[in-house]
Amino acid sequence: MESIFGQPLSSSRIDTSLKERQHPPPSPSNQTRQALSHVDARGHAHMIDISSKEDNKRIATASCRVLLGQHAFSLVAANQIAKGDVLNVARIAGIQGAKQTSNLIPLCHNIGLTCVDINLTLHEEECSVKIKGEVVSMGKTGAEMEALTAVAVAGLTVYDMCKAVEKDIQITDVRLESKSGGKSGCWSR
Repeated sequence: MESIFGQPLSSSRIDTSLKERQHPPPSPSNQTRQALSHVDARGHAHMIDISSKEDNKRIATASCRVLLGQHAFSLVAANQIAKGDVLNVARIAGIQGAKQTSNLIPLCHNIGLTCVDINLTLHEEECSVKIKGEVVSMGKTGAEMEALTAVAVAGLTVYDMCKAVEKDIQITDVRLESKSGGKSGCWSR
């Protein structure tokens, strides 16, 4: 946090007056704060105004892995989990997650999604499910958060549906794989 917001939080900074918290004195750390688009000059979080941005097609892909363990993996592969078809339920959950991103992430804009595609692939050698999500929108801001939320929610759904048979499930490697569109252009891992 120091590298983003400047100084480490100390007990003397916690006891500052209300006036100081609302209007901090100018400092080099305020220059760092201004470079962050969701933090104003006073260090307060805010939702940025994107009304002047151009609409264009934006695509983001993200992925994660769910490490199931042998027993849970065997049941998922045979579609014998008591709660139902894990892969199909997780796919739908991922789509719903993408659509709810702005309700979950406080400063995330509500964007119109034109496509959400979630793929879940079983990998027997590591007893895992690889989840990949692609989100497409036409708008003024990117779809990275929607893609990340989609795969995270799909992973959580796999966990929820399998937790009765395996307690050691891990959701790992939640990450953005690529994005295109917007002022910053294309990026790929």
